[in-house]
Amino acid sequence: MRKILLTLLITLPLKMNADTIHIHLNDAIELGISRSVDAVVAQNQYVSAYWEYKTFRTELLPEVIFNTTLPHYSRSYNSFQNPDGSFSYVGNDYSLINTSFSINQNIPLTGGRIAVESSFERLRQHGNNASSHYKSIPGRISLEQPLFGFNRVRWLQRIEPIKYSEAQKRLVSNQEEIALTVIEYYFNLLLGRINLDMAKQNRDNAERLYIVAEARHEMGQLSRVDLLQMEASKLRAQSSLTNAQASFNARMFQLRSFLGIGEDIVLEPVVPEFLTDDIPTLFYPDVLAMALENNAFTQNIRKRMLEASRNVSQSRADRWNMRLLASFGMSGQESYFRDVFHHNNWRNEQIATIGISIPILDWGKGKGRVRIAEANREVVESRIEKEQMDFNQEIFLKVQHFNNQPEQLRLAHATDAIAQQRYDTSVEAFILGKLDILNLNDSQMAKDEARRDYINQMFLLWSYYYQIRSLTLFDFLSNEMLGEHR
Repeated sequence: MRKILLTLLITLPLKMNADTIHIHLNDAIELGISRSVDAVVAQNQYVSAYWEYKTFRTELLPEVIFNTTLPHYSRSYNSFQNPDGSFSYVGNDYSLINTSFSINQNIPLTGGRIAVESSFERLRQHGNNASSHYKSIPGRISLEQPLFGFNRVRWLQRIEPIKYSEAQKRLVSNQEEIALTVIEYYFNLLLGRINLDMAKQNRDNAERLYIVAEARHEMGQLSRVDLLQMEASKLRAQSSLTNAQASFNARMFQLRSFLGIGEDIVLEPVVPEFLTDDIPTLFYPDVLAMALENNAFTQNIRKRMLEASRNVSQSRADRWNMRLLASFGMSGQESYFRDVFHHNNWRNEQIATIGISIPILDWGKGKGRVRIAEANREVVESRIEKEQMDFNQEIFLKVQHFNNQPEQLRLAHATDAIAQQRYDTSVEAFILGKLDILNLNDSQMAKDEARRDYINQMFLLWSYYYQIRSLTLFDFLSNEMLGEHR
């Protein structure tokens, strides 16, 4: 039945005629999570984080690269020093074709990079002494390795999985926050409907009681002052009805806009019952443990601490630079294409370089960068400690409010029933001349206020329930993790 209603809500905005839909809170929440602009934003934020994580994973995989130049042609004049020391300009007319194929692989353990490469090159000299030369590298292995330097890939391995886990949990938390927004808008609309119904009832009663007051005035049982007061009450009731109608329409527009429902749909909210009559009592340590385990806040703390430590490590490594470059391979150089690939013409190639860059005098610049990074890390640690205390306090208050709310709702419900009975009795007593106008107006205001308070207490129960869901990503009513069935 619920799926049928959701389908109607999706398709009905395409109709030209107005339709009235009685919408339930759970249906509104499902629509908000699936169709609202906030839901689309949350989903796109997760998709962005997902592809960031996928991009990081490619850092750990081999990279295959193909390069080619087809062709490069140059005709120019360059200076040339003769044996006697004089200079002259020599023409150079040639074309070049080259191609290479390489496989590169990062080494996360050491932060280095290893590559296997094969290449071919053809150089064609044009002009009077035209000739061609060929060079091939059947295979070459090269290694680039920082010594005691910053290992970027290693830090990515530590940080990126945490960022992705944070994004996953943030998506579920955002969905619960969307549900909270729907609950707020839904109860605003529900309260607007309650106010409108009460305004209509008060207007009808005011008109009926004014007729009774006129009859009693003609019989001398009611003073002229009291009659005018009853007339003023009738006019106020008519004005309140107009305001209540405008407020109801504005609140309906707000909910429809958030849920993506067309303006031709009239939403009639239904007073919701809570999900269960047997509301459990939550315990702060259990809720806190679940929140620390599941909330994106915990992942965010770990990420920020690692990022601060990474910045310190990078600042220390940047004070000096030591790098090892090594390669080994075979190459062939011949004037004929068929000969360049023959193994008898291959020659060994070896390159080994250790580069060291150490600042002798930098006026403390490198040391200062390290101190700045360490100070920033201490700032992050202090902020995290404060945020952790605030987070724990928020959990404690939410648990306390939720545990108190069922009793508050029960009392509000009883007060609402009593206030309605008092008002009905007051109307009958006024008609019989046994109650004055002041007491009648007081019973009406008490009745309206009790009804609004009952709706507000129902809203708070739903709100606290979803706030705890958002913080813990756990449903304590069904005892299951959130996000597993969405």
